[in-house]
Amino acid sequence: MSQQPRAQKLRFQGAVNRVMRTLLRVPIISKLPGQRLVLLEIVGRRSGKHFELPVAYTRQGADLLVGTPFAWGRNLSTGDTIDIVLMGKPQQAAVVAYTDHDGVIEAYGAMCRDNKAFANFNKVGIDKQGTPDPADLEAAWKAGARAFRLTPHVP
Repeated sequence: MSQQPRAQKLRFQGAVNRVMRTLLRVPIISKLPGQRLVLLEIVGRRSGKHFELPVAYTRQGADLLVGTPFAWGRNLSTGDTIDIVLMGKPQQAAVVAYTDHDGVIEAYGAMCRDNKAFANFNKVGIDKQGTPDPADLEAAWKAGARAFRLTPHVP
């Protein structure tokens, strides 16, 4: 199950992330990019290094769904609480991690239906009815995709 991630970082991903980290922290300016992006503040389990990652999210009620095929996802586990910045407001969020086949497929499917940019980034095809390609979802899971439900609460 540990293939290369299907999603690939953009050529200027580092520069884009720096700009987005700044924009997502400014309350008024964050309203536009904050419609689709949340800033996660994650600490590496082994290294102790702090990461600030702007990631796409999909709302499900009060919760946020996020997903990644990249290594930073291994730093999050069910029961963790992480710091996030949502719409310019620092908050904490409880984490539920999905690493099992059905959980990842279901969450990635929901995120792809809601956010075509997320689907494209993760190389998941969407048909005319907006349904993600099951084979592409399966390939994403096999390549190491993980998904997370974040339940924000004000600290």
